[in-house]
Amino acid sequence: MITAEGINKIYPLPGGEDFYALRDVNVTIPDGKLTILKGRSGSGKTTLLNILSALDDSSSGSVRFDDLMITGMTEKEKEQLRRYQIGFVFQAVALIPMMTAYENVEYALRLAGVKKGRKERAIECLTKVGLSERMYHLPAQMSGGEQQRVAIARAISHHPKVIFADEPTAELDTVTALRVVNIFKDLIKEEGCTIVMTTHSVDLMEAADVLYELLDGQVVNYTNREEVEQDER
Repeated sequence: MITAEGINKIYPLPGGEDFYALRDVNVTIPDGKLTILKGRSGSGKTTLLNILSALDDSSSGSVRFDDLMITGMTEKEKEQLRRYQIGFVFQAVALIPMMTAYENVEYALRLAGVKKGRKERAIECLTKVGLSERMYHLPAQMSGGEQQRVAIARAISHHPKVIFADEPTAELDTVTALRVVNIFKDLIKEEGCTIVMTTHSVDLMEAADVLYELLDGQVVNYTNREEVEQDER
């Protein structure tokens, strides 16, 4: 689905020195899987997520999304890619406060250019995340976990190929965080999408199909559950 090779992200510092937020990173994001980018604050995981999702450019290296080479795309081309083929879930859910859960999802469909079936799709997505009875509530009337589920429903509404989730469980308790990750796993099966998320929580590691651990801008550990299970056999 996504392949990144030789990714460097360099920020110049006063005095002529360079800071490497990412250094020679290579990752492959498989189709139809949950890939987790693990690392503590400052490890480079969010920087990598932003580059993989065409929100930011690398200083060097290349990123390929399916058959498209993201590296070298114009800003307009990247915007089109993000609008139609990518969904985003952020730590700050960024719901529109004066809109109900249903209206937030339906509005996202409008922005994605969906002209028909918006009502049905919005209801379907909110039902998938367990909010069929809460869809006409405002964000302020919902818990943090419910708001995050609205954000997930919004992210999947336009049938994106990939959903990028940056620390989506950081503000949630462990039980709610695990529920959100289980929703991700169900959506991969039901929607046929690919999900890439960042986290620093060790409680969520077991849910990953593929795990990349970053430290000081470099990949220091890689685990593919399928490969591990095959070796154990």
